[in-house]
Amino acid sequence: MTSLPSISLHFLIFLFFFLHPIPTLGSTVYDTSPTDYIRTSCSATLYPDLCYTSLSGYASQVQQDPARLARIAIGVSLSKARHMASYVSNLTCETAYGADPQASAALHDCFANMDDALDEIHGSLRQMRRLVAPGSESFRFQMGNVQTWMSAALTDEETCTDGFEDVTEGPLKTEVYERAVEVKKLTSNALALVNSYAEKGE
Repeated sequence: MTSLPSISLHFLIFLFFFLHPIPTLGSTVYDTSPTDYIRTSCSATLYPDLCYTSLSGYASQVQQDPARLARIAIGVSLSKARHMASYVSNLTCETAYGADPQASAALHDCFANMDDALDEIHGSLRQMRRLVAPGSESFRFQMGNVQTWMSAALTDEETCTDGFEDVTEGPLKTEVYERAVEVKKLTSNALALVNSYAEKGE
Protein backbone atom coordinates (compact mmCIF):
# COMPACT_ATOMS: atom_id res chain seq x y z
CA MET A 1 0.00 0.00 0.00
CA THR A 2 1.17 3.56 -0.72
CA SER A 3 1.31 6.02 2.16
CA LEU A 4 0.69 9.74 1.87
CA PRO A 5 3.08 12.42 3.19
CA SER A 6 1.68 14.21 6.22
CA ILE A 7 1.35 17.51 4.34
CA SER A 8 -0.67 15.86 1.59
CA LEU A 9 -2.87 14.14 4.19
CA HIS A 10 -3.69 17.47 5.88
CA PHE A 11 -4.46 19.07 2.52
CA LEU A 12 -6.68 16.21 1.38
CA ILE A 13 -8.63 16.15 4.64
CA PHE A 14 -9.09 19.95 4.42
CA LEU A 15 -10.26 19.68 0.80
CA PHE A 16 -12.57 16.79 1.65
CA PHE A 17 -14.33 18.71 4.41
CA PHE A 18 -14.52 21.87 2.33
CA LEU A 19 -16.25 20.03 -0.50
CA HIS A 20 -18.46 17.82 1.68
CA PRO A 21 -20.30 19.83 4.33
CA ILE A 22 -21.99 17.77 7.02
CA PRO A 23 -25.03 18.41 9.22
CA THR A 24 -24.40 20.38 12.40
CA LEU A 25 -26.23 20.67 15.67
CA GLY A 26 -27.00 24.34 15.33
CA SER A 27 -25.35 27.74 15.42
CA THR A 28 -24.37 27.86 19.10
CA VAL A 29 -21.94 30.65 19.94
CA TYR A 30 -18.83 29.50 21.80
CA ASP A 31 -16.32 31.46 23.86
CA THR A 32 -13.46 28.99 23.40
CA SER A 33 -10.96 28.73 20.57
CA PRO A 34 -11.05 25.75 18.19
CA THR A 35 -7.96 24.25 19.82
CA ASP A 36 -9.51 24.61 23.29
CA TYR A 37 -12.67 23.00 21.94
CA ILE A 38 -10.65 20.03 20.70
CA ARG A 39 -8.83 19.72 24.02
CA THR A 40 -12.13 19.79 25.93
CA SER A 41 -13.72 17.26 23.57
CA CYS A 42 -10.72 14.97 23.90
CA SER A 43 -11.24 14.80 27.65
CA ALA A 44 -14.06 12.36 26.93
CA THR A 45 -11.62 9.87 25.36
CA LEU A 46 -9.41 7.25 26.99
CA TYR A 47 -6.25 8.85 25.61
CA PRO A 48 -6.84 12.62 25.75
CA ASP A 49 -3.23 13.67 25.16
CA LEU A 50 -2.92 11.58 22.00
CA CYS A 51 -6.36 12.75 20.95
CA TYR A 52 -5.34 16.39 21.23
CA THR A 53 -1.94 16.03 19.53
CA SER A 54 -3.42 14.03 16.65
CA LEU A 55 -6.33 16.41 16.03
CA SER A 56 -5.21 19.89 17.06
CA GLY A 57 -3.58 20.42 13.66
CA TYR A 58 -7.07 20.31 12.13
CA ALA A 59 -8.50 23.02 14.40
CA SER A 60 -9.23 25.39 11.52
CA GLN A 61 -11.33 22.71 9.81
CA VAL A 62 -13.04 21.52 12.98
CA GLN A 63 -13.81 24.95 14.46
CA GLN A 64 -16.30 23.86 17.16
CA ASP A 65 -18.28 21.29 15.24
CA PRO A 66 -18.53 17.86 16.92
CA ALA A 67 -19.49 16.17 13.64
CA ARG A 68 -16.40 17.44 11.88
CA LEU A 69 -14.24 16.51 14.86
CA ALA A 70 -15.55 12.94 14.87
CA ARG A 71 -15.19 12.67 11.13
CA ILE A 72 -11.60 13.92 11.11
CA ALA A 73 -10.75 11.61 14.01
CA ILE A 74 -12.00 8.69 11.93
CA GLY A 75 -9.88 9.90 9.02
CA VAL A 76 -6.77 10.07 11.21
CA SER A 77 -7.47 6.57 12.51
CA LEU A 78 -7.91 5.32 8.95
CA SER A 79 -4.62 6.83 7.85
CA LYS A 80 -2.71 5.28 10.75
CA ALA A 81 -4.36 1.88 10.23
CA ARG A 82 -3.46 2.02 6.54
CA HIS A 83 0.19 2.70 7.40
CA MET A 84 0.14 -0.14 9.92
CA ALA A 85 -1.32 -2.62 7.43
CA SER A 86 1.32 -1.63 4.89
CA TYR A 87 4.08 -2.00 7.47
CA VAL A 88 2.93 -5.47 8.56
CA SER A 89 2.46 -6.53 4.95
CA ASN A 90 6.08 -5.65 4.22
CA LEU A 91 7.23 -7.58 7.28
CA THR A 92 5.44 -10.71 6.15
CA CYS A 93 7.52 -10.63 2.96
CA GLU A 94 10.81 -10.52 4.86
CA THR A 95 12.75 -13.52 6.12
CA ALA A 96 13.55 -12.21 9.62
CA TYR A 97 10.79 -14.31 11.13
CA GLY A 98 11.04 -17.16 8.68
CA ALA A 99 12.45 -19.56 11.29
CA ASP A 100 9.79 -18.65 13.86
CA PRO A 101 6.42 -20.09 12.78
CA GLN A 102 4.62 -18.52 15.75
CA ALA A 103 5.84 -15.03 14.93
CA SER A 104 5.15 -15.52 11.25
CA ALA A 105 1.59 -16.62 12.01
CA ALA A 106 1.09 -13.63 14.30
CA LEU A 107 2.22 -11.27 11.55
CA HIS A 108 -0.09 -12.81 8.96
CA ASP A 109 -3.03 -12.74 11.37
CA CYS A 110 -2.25 -9.14 12.30
CA PHE A 111 -2.26 -8.13 8.65
CA ALA A 112 -5.64 -9.82 8.11
CA ASN A 113 -7.05 -8.08 11.19
CA MET A 114 -5.72 -4.68 10.15
CA ASP A 115 -7.11 -5.19 6.66
CA ASP A 116 -10.55 -5.88 8.15
CA ALA A 117 -10.20 -2.84 10.40
CA LEU A 118 -9.39 -0.70 7.37
CA ASP A 119 -12.63 -1.75 5.67
CA GLU A 120 -14.65 -1.02 8.80
CA ILE A 121 -13.09 2.39 9.43
CA HIS A 122 -13.50 3.31 5.78
CA GLY A 123 -17.16 2.27 5.95
CA SER A 124 -17.58 4.52 8.99
CA LEU A 125 -16.09 7.45 7.13
CA ARG A 126 -18.40 6.88 4.17
CA GLN A 127 -21.40 6.80 6.49
CA MET A 128 -20.32 10.03 8.20
CA ARG A 129 -20.10 11.62 4.77
CA ARG A 130 -23.78 10.85 4.14
CA LEU A 131 -25.23 11.89 7.48
CA VAL A 132 -28.69 13.40 7.53
CA ALA A 133 -29.74 16.13 9.95
CA PRO A 134 -29.33 15.24 13.65
CA GLY A 135 -32.40 14.31 15.65
CA SER A 136 -34.07 12.06 13.09
CA GLU A 137 -34.49 8.29 13.14
CA SER A 138 -32.30 8.08 10.03
CA PHE A 139 -29.55 9.95 11.85
CA ARG A 140 -29.67 7.52 14.75
CA PHE A 141 -29.54 4.59 12.34
CA GLN A 142 -26.53 6.03 10.51
CA MET A 143 -24.66 6.80 13.71
CA GLY A 144 -25.44 3.30 14.93
CA ASN A 145 -23.71 1.96 11.83
CA VAL A 146 -20.67 4.12 12.48
CA GLN A 147 -20.49 3.03 16.11
CA THR A 148 -20.80 -0.64 15.15
CA TRP A 149 -18.08 -0.46 12.49
CA MET A 150 -15.66 1.51 14.64
CA SER A 151 -16.20 -0.93 17.51
CA ALA A 152 -15.52 -3.83 15.16
CA ALA A 153 -12.34 -2.13 13.93
CA LEU A 154 -11.15 -1.69 17.50
CA THR A 155 -11.79 -5.37 18.19
CA ASP A 156 -9.79 -6.37 15.09
CA GLU A 157 -6.89 -4.17 16.18
CA GLU A 158 -6.96 -5.67 19.66
CA THR A 159 -6.90 -9.14 18.11
CA CYS A 160 -3.72 -8.15 16.27
CA THR A 161 -1.91 -7.21 19.48
CA ASP A 162 -3.26 -10.26 21.32
CA GLY A 163 -1.66 -12.48 18.69
CA PHE A 164 1.83 -11.37 19.75
CA GLU A 165 1.49 -12.25 23.43
CA ASP A 166 3.20 -15.65 23.05
CA VAL A 167 5.80 -14.51 20.48
CA THR A 168 9.41 -14.47 21.69
CA GLU A 169 10.49 -11.04 22.89
CA GLY A 170 12.60 -8.99 20.51
CA PRO A 171 12.93 -5.52 18.95
CA LEU A 172 10.74 -6.31 15.96
CA LYS A 173 7.94 -7.71 18.12
CA THR A 174 8.15 -4.62 20.32
CA GLU A 175 7.91 -2.27 17.33
CA VAL A 176 4.97 -4.10 15.78
CA TYR A 177 3.17 -4.20 19.12
CA GLU A 178 3.77 -0.51 19.86
CA ARG A 179 2.61 0.55 16.40
CA ALA A 180 -0.53 -1.56 16.72
CA VAL A 181 -1.27 -0.11 20.16
CA GLU A 182 -1.08 3.43 18.76
CA VAL A 183 -3.58 2.48 16.04
CA LYS A 184 -5.87 1.04 18.72
CA LYS A 185 -5.66 4.22 20.77
CA LEU A 186 -6.53 6.43 17.79
CA THR A 187 -9.47 4.20 16.90
CA SER A 188 -10.63 4.20 20.51
CA ASN A 189 -10.47 7.99 20.59
CA ALA A 190 -12.36 8.29 17.32
CA LEU A 191 -15.06 5.96 18.63
CA ALA A 192 -15.40 8.03 21.80
CA LEU A 193 -15.86 11.22 19.74
CA VAL A 194 -18.38 9.42 17.53
CA ASN A 195 -20.30 8.31 20.62
CA SER A 196 -20.24 11.86 21.97
CA TYR A 197 -21.61 13.28 18.72
CA ALA A 198 -24.27 10.56 18.53
CA GLU A 199 -25.49 11.47 22.02
CA LYS A 200 -25.60 15.17 21.23
CA GLY A 201 -27.49 14.56 17.99
CA GLU A 202 -30.30 12.47 19.46
